[in-house]
Amino acid sequence: MNTIIDFMKRNYKILLAVVLLSVTLFAFRNNSAKSVDPGKDKMLLELLTFVIEKGHYSPALIDDTFSKGIYKDYIQALDPSKRFFMQSDIDEFSKYETQLDDQLLNKDLSFFNLTYERLIKRMEQGKSLYKVILSTPFDYSVDETFNTDYEKAPYAKNAAELKERWRKQLKLSTLSSLTDRLKIQENKEKGIVDKDGKNISEELKPGEFVDNINVAEKEKEKTEKPSDGKSKSIEELEKITRESSLKSLDEYFGFMKELTRDDWFSIYINSITARFDPHTNYFPPEEKERFDVSISGKFEGIGARLQKKNDFTEITELISGGPAWRGKQLEAGDVIMKVGQGNGQPLDVVGMRLDDVVKKIKGPKGSEVRLTVKKVDGTIKTISIVRDIVEIEETYAKSSVVERNGVKYGVIYLPKFYIDFENADGRDAGKDIAAEVESLKKAGVNGIVLDVRDDGGGSLSTVVDIAGLFIEQGPIVQIKSADKQKEVLYDRDKKIEWDGPLVIMVNSFSASASEILAAAIQDYKRGIIVGSKQTYGKGTVQNVIDLNKFVRSSSTGDLGALKTTTQKFYRINGGSTQLEGVSSDIVMPDKYAYLKMGERDVDSAMPWDKIDPAPYKVWKNNANFEKAIAESKKRIAQNPQFKLIEENAKWIDKRSNENLYSLKMEDFKTNQKAIEDSAKKFKAIANYDYHLKFTSLPQEAEAMEKDASLKEKRERWHESLSKDIYVEEALNILDDLQFKPVVKKSVPVAIKKKELAK
Repeated sequence: MNTIIDFMKRNYKILLAVVLLSVTLFAFRNNSAKSVDPGKDKMLLELLTFVIEKGHYSPALIDDTFSKGIYKDYIQALDPSKRFFMQSDIDEFSKYETQLDDQLLNKDLSFFNLTYERLIKRMEQGKSLYKVILSTPFDYSVDETFNTDYEKAPYAKNAAELKERWRKQLKLSTLSSLTDRLKIQENKEKGIVDKDGKNISEELKPGEFVDNINVAEKEKEKTEKPSDGKSKSIEELEKITRESSLKSLDEYFGFMKELTRDDWFSIYINSITARFDPHTNYFPPEEKERFDVSISGKFEGIGARLQKKNDFTEITELISGGPAWRGKQLEAGDVIMKVGQGNGQPLDVVGMRLDDVVKKIKGPKGSEVRLTVKKVDGTIKTISIVRDIVEIEETYAKSSVVERNGVKYGVIYLPKFYIDFENADGRDAGKDIAAEVESLKKAGVNGIVLDVRDDGGGSLSTVVDIAGLFIEQGPIVQIKSADKQKEVLYDRDKKIEWDGPLVIMVNSFSASASEILAAAIQDYKRGIIVGSKQTYGKGTVQNVIDLNKFVRSSSTGDLGALKTTTQKFYRINGGSTQLEGVSSDIVMPDKYAYLKMGERDVDSAMPWDKIDPAPYKVWKNNANFEKAIAESKKRIAQNPQFKLIEENAKWIDKRSNENLYSLKMEDFKTNQKAIEDSAKKFKAIANYDYHLKFTSLPQEAEAMEKDASLKEKRERWHESLSKDIYVEEALNILDDLQFKPVVKKSVPVAIKKKELAK
């Protein structure tokens, strides 16, 4: 959830001026540190600390409290499930709990070295533990329990206790999978077919099962096909389940083995930076590259998504429009054996780290890469691909048109506020939204819904551009820097691209740039904000600083980058969006409403405050606002589907506090049956459909005919819109905002209740 400003170069110069004073110091230490191991790590600590203290909006005091925060976050990051470290390790580590501030200032790596070496040792021991445990059947008739509240769980006192924890953890994992398999087999025997193929409600609390390993295993189970049509005994299914768990854990530990010392050191550094605030982060070189891709939505390469499977690298998806997709020779499921550059000798990549394979495949536009792949049918083939610019279509804005009661409306979805800092002519959210609005106007829409749900932010300049499409001119956001200087960003273009009814959809994951847009539209009373009670609450601005700029010598290699908080932004009414976010004009029940997931729930978050408002004029054509808000609230209060969502939210909150599971099969099945029974009523939420047809604009419809992948994605999106009660209510609000009342076709209440009961 990051806000990156395109005028960062100006602020960067301020930082540069300060840091240049110490460049000679860093360069000198870099040259003299060759004999010190690891000199790069010490230099990183020195450089990061200096840049943060001089450039951060409000740097934290580096003291014992700061040290305790680092210690807690770092240990938890290393071993969140408490299945590696023992209490004796923690006793040894804890003497450093109040010393990490001093170690940071003295560039002392003794704590990191100790924890890193111990973790590697404990992980090797854990690897031997799960192999032994999964080598023999579990006894599911024993009456015992396991608590998945790892935060409150004590560390194992000795090796025997640790093995017992692993045993129970794996027993719960396999028990959950085994009961699923038994139920699937039972349903097949009865001829019962579940259309969604699931046997456990989707409404279980997040983290219901032991960990991500079990989730990965369950995903595999969905695609497993029996070797024959015969039913298997419980003993056979139990063995299959253990083998599946073993395979998943082997893959997990294979991934962990690929992590280098630098990867673990990055975790340590980010435990330090997070104490300044949640959005100050260190980016290792590879992570910085991923961040650039996420903010621009494009990269140079072949356009294929890869994943590691044991020692092999497999293609999981071809990105629509990319070189690999256009070539039609690669396909999902192909395994990459060798990578060659142009006419160069191909290099065997079996057993190579995924990041290293990716580095060899990616490259500048126009260059050639030759992939030797094992095809899905087992044949070996060498495929030549010329790299090109790859645009990640899912990153960009998209729109759809819907008609009901003779009135057309447009829905625009913006996944993030993207921009290409390197290319002024590249795609950015501001230009794309302007184009979508223009196309919707040509399509004859009478209202627009702008959906920024789950939009974590991005470029601040694009917010100004987008907000400016809906107002004549005026301030959009206020920014305050570390030196307490205030700046107001204005829309100075008098042109109004859209002056009709407008609804902005938000939720609790709408953050940063999304919140600025919603706040500006709300303060001008230009549109109605609908969604969760409040948005995420990130009211800070970050700059990304290339750390290599500050070091003369390159002997240490790429140092990566630092994203640090340099400013806070404020609404034009003077209030901050920090912690409080933006409160919706119309609050819709949200199934995650009671879970703690916002900025206000992070202990190192910066505080809320306010400044003087900026002068602005409220939109005049909003006579129907109050009526539309009142009508919507009335509909929501009376709507049985929204009532069900609210009930579901309370149920999820209650379930989130239930962590004790029986490891006795009969009791486990009984408990799961009770959960499923209580969750059945909530399936109506997913099955909801208000039967409207959403369509693409003409230019996209043409592209869809040429691109089967794009067509499938858009059709799935259109279907999801027709089942989204939040979108339905947004359209109802657009009806109420019309200058001429929309004649609505009434639907008998009995029919609505019947649909809900399906």
